[in-house]
Amino acid sequence: MCGIVGAIAQRNVSQILLEGLSRLEYRGYDSAGICTISDGEQHCIKTTGKVKNLKEAVKEKGCPGFIGIAHTRWATHGIPSETNAHPHICENLALVHNGIIENFASLKEDLLKQGYQFKSQTDTEVLVCLIHSHLKNSSSVFEAFKKALKEVKGSFGLALIDKNDPDTLYAARSGSPLIIGLGIGENFIASDTLALLPVTRRFIYLEENELAVLTTEEVNVYDLEGNKLEKQIVESDLDAESISKGKFRHFMQKEIYEQPQSLRNTLLGRLNGDDISLETVVGADENTFRNISSIQIVACGTSYHAGLVGRYWLEELTGIATNVEIASEYRYRKAVVRDNSLFITISQSGETADTLASLRLAKEQNYSKTLSICNVNGSSLVRESDFTLFTKAGAEIGVASTKAFTTQLLSLLILALIIGKQNGSISAEKNHEIIEAIRKLPSLAEEFLSCDKLIATLSEQFSGKRHCLFLGRGVMFPIALEGALKLKEISYIHAEGYAAGELKHGPIALIDKEMPVVVVAPDNSLMDKLISNVEEVRARGAQLYIFKSGNTVIKSDGQTNMLSLPDCPEILQPILFTIPLQLLSYHCAVINGTDVDQPRNLAKSVTVE
Repeated sequence: MCGIVGAIAQRNVSQILLEGLSRLEYRGYDSAGICTISDGEQHCIKTTGKVKNLKEAVKEKGCPGFIGIAHTRWATHGIPSETNAHPHICENLALVHNGIIENFASLKEDLLKQGYQFKSQTDTEVLVCLIHSHLKNSSSVFEAFKKALKEVKGSFGLALIDKNDPDTLYAARSGSPLIIGLGIGENFIASDTLALLPVTRRFIYLEENELAVLTTEEVNVYDLEGNKLEKQIVESDLDAESISKGKFRHFMQKEIYEQPQSLRNTLLGRLNGDDISLETVVGADENTFRNISSIQIVACGTSYHAGLVGRYWLEELTGIATNVEIASEYRYRKAVVRDNSLFITISQSGETADTLASLRLAKEQNYSKTLSICNVNGSSLVRESDFTLFTKAGAEIGVASTKAFTTQLLSLLILALIIGKQNGSISAEKNHEIIEAIRKLPSLAEEFLSCDKLIATLSEQFSGKRHCLFLGRGVMFPIALEGALKLKEISYIHAEGYAAGELKHGPIALIDKEMPVVVVAPDNSLMDKLISNVEEVRARGAQLYIFKSGNTVIKSDGQTNMLSLPDCPEILQPILFTIPLQLLSYHCAVINGTDVDQPRNLAKSVTVE
């Protein structure tokens, strides 16, 4: 969600800050702002809408300074407006904030009694005033910062500057990600490494309840008690190309087409004959998963759908009972945990608030091991898990997840093979068969992309449609859920995914000639059952869009659009059939004229509850 960039340098930092905000636009936001300090004066500019509006305002008004902070806001407390946009200022202090201060109302009440007045509806303005109130009785801004943070409840990533001390930049993190970028004679902070790639590749990741003090020459990190901490410096391997559209119209389109290479990257160095390298799961050895009795998967959104597919593979290939749950639900119920249970979290960013909170809860429960499936090295989820399986998808900018999802699926299949081999539940023949199929996956993904033009033409029939139903059976049911999610989030067509066998239990009431129904129909053991469900839909006059492969035989007529896809091994069908559904949602969004990469009200990384 919201984005933070801060800089202290021996040069004007406004362009660094604005470029950083541009690179964080994918996170989702509704307003933006910047504050720099020059000659003892604050220069604060805020706008609603896109970062380009802020850039134009800065160009017109000027925003000089060798120190500054900037922010893109996704509204929580208070409507999107210039008044509610960050940075928020209280006298000499300016603050930007990601997260939510849960006890802001009681803090605000106390501050009102002290004579503070508030212009905005935000919790952030309360926080900067709280810091200012402590500054009256503190020896330094650092001391006031520490005192204030001990009073707040909730989550935060913060950047603070003081016009009376333009040589120091302050930062803090609890629950909301924040990283420090290291330069030569200059240092930076941001909520994502992508924001700082033009100026550095060397980073320090702040942990929970850590504060940082940055000058042009040094960076010091402390805990909330003021104890100095030693921090590891990590070098990023991301490059500028990963955040460029290249020849593509949108990041989502580019990332759909990057999937063959992303899948190759997921496999790179991990397959050795019929063996999967133990280094595939960071920290694991040949006994890590040998005595696992049950598996709990927790995730959100698209990652949750990946977990649902993973359950089929894990139970089939390992014989271990597997449960999958939405993180925001799991964290608020009393879970019964068996001995020797494995807790798996799935997240593209590794900073998803509910998933991270669920992991922390799991560590207080009886789980014997925790494992994260994640795309971002150094993320909170990775650092706090016992083991990690990196998806290696590369940077994903489009809000609607594409290559992150398919690489999560492949990672789950690889994990099922590792666990199955360790506990002896998978035969050598079955293991060989699946490994050989996996080797072909990237080239098969390229074949599935060849249907793009056909789907672009097909999608024209969705113009003006308001509702859509996606159907699948067995392991393809979660793929129907994912197809519906993609369509609704970027084209704004209301779409639902259903298990086809559930039609008669309610959703068939919605079907008429105005309702497009997309059926995911690979050639597999449930095909006869699915054909019966298709006939139920056909009898109600719906317009059918059937994505089929292999020897699937479904009657074709005037109300049925049949898209024949390349044949592929059954074990890979969930991964590969995802690709044409992504293309369908993409082209429908383009036809509807929506903001494909930054759909309304959505954020790429949901870092608040």
